[in-house]
Amino acid sequence: MILFVNACVRSESRTKTLADALIKKLADECEELKLEDVSFPKTDEAFLSKRDSLIEARNFDDEAFAPARQFAEAKTIVIAAPYWDLSFPAMLKQYIEHINVLGITFEYTHEGIPKGLCKADKLYYVTTAGGNYVPDDFGFGYIKALAQNFYGIKDVKLIKASGLDIYGADTKAIMKEAVEGITL
Repeated sequence: MILFVNACVRSESRTKTLADALIKKLADECEELKLEDVSFPKTDEAFLSKRDSLIEARNFDDEAFAPARQFAEAKTIVIAAPYWDLSFPAMLKQYIEHINVLGITFEYTHEGIPKGLCKADKLYYVTTAGGNYVPDDFGFGYIKALAQNFYGIKDVKLIKASGLDIYGADTKAIMKEAVEGITL
């Protein structure tokens, strides 16, 4: 099962177009989680206290842990997030905060090193950018570090198209090249 974490909000999202092409090539059952439709609870002291108590009791049936359980069970994960303001949309960060659950997506060894508990063997990070300044560190690098070092997903791949809004750019050609360049 593919978990498609969709952080795209525009109806004509180029990032979503690229992600859809990837998902088509993966040719497997896909479950989409559209982050703009998720109402994340306010992360305040009351929320954290409840969450910490549930984790300590290892009571992972609570609805608050549904996103983490879904993420941990997926065979393949596709995250689609446009490159905004040197990163990704804030809703993706909120999602990450809700899937980063000790006992579901990771645990710590006796030495204090995170050990992944996720079943996914591959994570694809799909992004598009208007310009060409798209350092990996700010979006993809963050997701890759979490996937590899916390979730146990070693195979993490970046799929991107950039330079889409540069004056005179052939957007259709750039997107076509990005779609044709998708390798699994």
